[in-house]
Parts: sequence; C-alpha cells; structure tokens
Amino acid sequence: MERLVEIIAKNLVSDPDSVSVSTIEEGDRTVIVLKTAPEDAGRVIGKGGKLAKAIRVLAQASSRDKTKEVRVRIDD
Repeated sequence: MERLVEIIAKNLVSDPDSVSVSTIEEGDRTVIVLKTAPEDAGRVIGKGGKLAKAIRVLAQASSRDKTKEVRVRIDD
C-alpha cells in the first residue's frame, strides 16, 4: 500500500524528491501519511478531491488485511 501511494504521488507532483510516505497503525485502522511540497499538495488532491479519493480507494483495495480500515492523510 505504502509503495503504491508513493508511486502515484511521485508521478503527479512537480518535485518527486519531496514526496514521503509513512504508515501509522491505530488499532483497527492503518493511516498512510503522504507528505508533499506545499505547492504540490493541490496536484495530489485534484479538482474537488477526486484524485485524493481515487488514491484512497486504491490503497484500501490493495490492503492485504481486509478487516482493517485504510486511510490516506495528505500533508504539505
């Protein structure tokens, strides 16, 4: 999941070196934290949040543990 989110984000932003992805386990939830340069946050979120929603859906679908909820948090 983490690697998938990283690959997608690096292909969307203008500064791929600024992208970092980490994972936080919170009980029955996995939170993937995606950090980008401030000027690239909008490129990852997309118009109306459509890209962010698509990234979240892909992360949930690629999860090995289907009992855990997967969330993606985008920080700049």
